[in-house]
Amino acid sequence: MHWMILPLKRYADFQGRSRRMEYWMFALMNLIIISVLAGPALSSILAASVMGSDDAAAEAILTGMGTLSWIGLSVYGLYALAILIPGIAVVVRRLHDRDMSGWWYLGFIVASFIPLIGLVASIAFIVVMLLPGTPGPNRFGPDPKDPSNAGVFE
Repeated sequence: MHWMILPLKRYADFQGRSRRMEYWMFALMNLIIISVLAGPALSSILAASVMGSDDAAAEAILTGMGTLSWIGLSVYGLYALAILIPGIAVVVRRLHDRDMSGWWYLGFIVASFIPLIGLVASIAFIVVMLLPGTPGPNRFGPDPKDPSNAGVFE
């Protein structure tokens, strides 16, 4: 749980480095929360879209989606806005751990909008996030895996 909350404690900290554990646990926490908040509403919308727009059953699903689904979508929107900055910050710090500038993240985002290249850029981004950080200190700070460096997460 510590690793899931750590990016929220370092809310807008774009300096330093973040371990893979911090990034992936934060991503897992977001996936779980988004599934709980938006899952029921998105499943209703998906079911209605599969049935077709001229089907009366699809119209009934969308009409009867329920207040709970709309509240979930509203809370999801607020949650998405709240974690936007820490999400960007943890990615930038993760890139710093690989000794890459945070501007690479903008490059991955721009490249993802280009057809076909976007697929390759998205896969490359996931691979970069999976690779281990550079051992020892680099130009962005000390190694977060080094147990002798007590001030890494302060």
